Amino acid sequence: MHTRAEIEEAFTAYQTEVDRIVKASDWAAFANMFTEDATYREHAYGDFSGRAEITTWITKTMGSYPGNLMNGFPIGWYVIDEPTSRVICDVRNLMPDPGDGSELEASNITILTYAGNGLWSCEEDIYNPAKFLELAKSWAHIAAEHGNLTPEGQSFLAAVSPGGQRPRSR
Repeated sequence: MHTRAEIEEAFTAYQTEVDRIVKASDWAAFANMFTEDATYREHAYGDFSGRAEITTWITKTMGSYPGNLMNGFPIGWYVIDEPTSRVICDVRNLMPDPGDGSELEASNITILTYAGNGLWSCEEDIYNPAKFLELAKSWAHIAAEHGNLTPEGQSFLAAVSPGGQRPRSR
């Protein structure tokens, strides 16, 4: 069992490291925040076991469109469940301005299980993949309208939005 103060300190360090990783595009370092035998549960991609699998998945996902555009993951809110050594938080997934001054984002719920010594034994991300697809498509359409869509983004848009249909605002 870990104290609330220890869990909170580790969570603060986790957030600081994620900020550093995003700024440096150093996703290979992400898995170093986890134990060697950690599990990463990702509802769209599946479960990953151990640092090597986590590293392979995160570098591919965050190194390609649209993950490589996300420029911040600030925490909207969090709670610490001391008896289970867990942090449950709302993670805001931010996209850069696509060219019209808008700020697009989607959020997910993350459950982190603290293992001690500043490391996490499990992360589970819970979200609606359809919302993230809608976010990526909306961003790509706006970026294309402003001449800011990369060739990788153009390929993505052609694959997910046949006929160039822009998603309707809700």
